[in-house]
Amino acid sequence: MAVSGVERTVFDDDETVENFDGVAEFYSAVGKLIKLFRERAGLTQKELARLTGYSENQIGSMERGIRTPRIEFLTVADDLLNAGGALRAVADDVMKAKVRLATRHPAFNKAFTSEENHALEIHEYSTLLVPGLLQTEAHAKALYEMRRPWLSVEQINKWVAARLTRQEILTRWPMPTMSWVIDESVLRRPIGGWEVHREQLERMLKVAEIRGLELQVMPIDAPENAGMGGAFTLLTRPGRDQIAYLEAQHVNRLITDPEDVRRMAARYGTLRGQALNMRESLALIKMILGER
Repeated sequence: MAVSGVERTVFDDDETVENFDGVAEFYSAVGKLIKLFRERAGLTQKELARLTGYSENQIGSMERGIRTPRIEFLTVADDLLNAGGALRAVADDVMKAKVRLATRHPAFNKAFTSEENHALEIHEYSTLLVPGLLQTEAHAKALYEMRRPWLSVEQINKWVAARLTRQEILTRWPMPTMSWVIDESVLRRPIGGWEVHREQLERMLKVAEIRGLELQVMPIDAPENAGMGGAFTLLTRPGRDQIAYLEAQHVNRLITDPEDVRRMAARYGTLRGQALNMRESLALIKMILGER
């Protein structure tokens, strides 16, 4: 029941974790198949990455069953690896499993990921974390590994896979209108160690190259910051009013009250005006990379 504009609040605890119904095991099997054909063809992960247009990290993630293989990849890889149609044959099943995985996010943010997946616009202000759509696999894994109480390895792997699946929204066409305002402290917090953090900062620079995406940084020394009340995300779906999403201490809410959302949207506009512009923001990220 909605109360004061809050559509739902779901607490994050062990009981909210949903079973993946064998999806993770299926992806693991497909990954082993890809690895088998790659090694049989005498190619390294780096070589296959170069031939398919993927990164070496993405190839490794698919072979470990963490990242969802795209249909296009399976089709191209089938020819490159002389798989004889084996990889093409599992493409339909991969798509079906992907749909099942999309509905198996942790229950505490399932409502949000559903809204995000269909959004025409996504705008996010982040104060503590790299936004989920921008996270590398290693960064996401580090975040889940440091959570207390401890999560199981299986649970971590499933949640990382779900987060990486969300990022396919960055490859769609037409792509949603997306922007981020990220606090500078996020860029300076080396989650997972410096090497993991370096990869994360480089990933953000790479994403910023995608036409139509806007990434801005709120500098620590900014004299004014309209977002001191905390992080939030604004989502707009086709034919629906804009909604907002809040998350703190794993307590999550979708805000639907029009007046509440209007105020948050106005606040986000102010934040963009107070933050560094995109050119200045990317220069700051590069400067932080150069400091080590």
